[in-house]
Amino acid sequence: MRIAILGAGMMANLVMETIKELGFSYVAVLGRKGSEEKVKALCRDNGLDGYFLDYEELLNSDVDIVYVALPNHLHYEFARKALMRGKHVIIEKPMAANEQQFKDLARTAEIKGVMLFEAMNVHYLPAYRALKEQLWQVGDLKIVSFNYSQYSSRYDAFKNGQILPAFDPMKAGGALMDLNVYNIHGIVGLFGKPWEVKYEANIERGIDTSGILTLDYGDFKAVAIGAKDCRAPVRCTIQGTNGCFVIPKPISQMEGYDLMLNDQGTVEYRTEDAKNRLYYEFMEFQRIIREKDWEKEKEMLGISGIVSEILEEARRQNGIFTRFPVMLPVASGI
Repeated sequence: MRIAILGAGMMANLVMETIKELGFSYVAVLGRKGSEEKVKALCRDNGLDGYFLDYEELLNSDVDIVYVALPNHLHYEFARKALMRGKHVIIEKPMAANEQQFKDLARTAEIKGVMLFEAMNVHYLPAYRALKEQLWQVGDLKIVSFNYSQYSSRYDAFKNGQILPAFDPMKAGGALMDLNVYNIHGIVGLFGKPWEVKYEANIERGIDTSGILTLDYGDFKAVAIGAKDCRAPVRCTIQGTNGCFVIPKPISQMEGYDLMLNDQGTVEYRTEDAKNRLYYEFMEFQRIIREKDWEKEKEMLGISGIVSEILEEARRQNGIFTRFPVMLPVASGI
């Protein structure tokens, strides 16, 4: 399979760490004309096959898959163009800036007969999959608590009046979209759609710099904490009547967990020979495309759809959602 990577930020560079293990027959990157030397160096340092400086030229090529690793507010526009040209598309989290954009992308992919994925590595990690199979061991669920809090260097600039994309409400920024989205995916992947959500956020200049999202599942409650204006030792827990699971890292970085049963000690699970955390998702994306596993593609897109609903409702409750425009018309009669 032939893939083109859009962007050269943190996630794109993380993929570069494992790109040679992924088995793509061709890997290219899209860069800007003003940064051609930087793009050349990226190709040289990572053994890539080529690069593009013009998106139309890339879309006219025989690339099979487009991986959108651009800033959040550009996901929709670039992804939709690729879908319209018959490319399979992988989009970094969050897939879109609002639910309407998400629905348009999903409909466009369906009409064009191509596959659409959110690059949310949580669902594909061996430890997460093992945890999902062992949930029954803690008995009746009561409390789920996932936390992803890290102080952002961009917050200092934000406090001084410089609004970078990570804190820009017009560019799908904020703690919910940047960090808490991992927690939400982790919870929805395990338990499905909640009955109700409530987001209590710390709002500065129209954006959430941190916040607590509560998800009501009836018999048990889940809380997702995300912060860019403060930090804390990160630990995720799933508590039940028979014991609890303890994950000592953010859910998106988990390589193992401890099962602590009531008065029965602790059982440890660790991933043997753990690989780069993006390796597992990209290998699965290739399998799904190669085997035309539409059922799995729809299953994962369904999870992204639920998360999109939750993100929209949480932002609406805090007056953030209305700031996100739809950049292109909703797909109809393509």
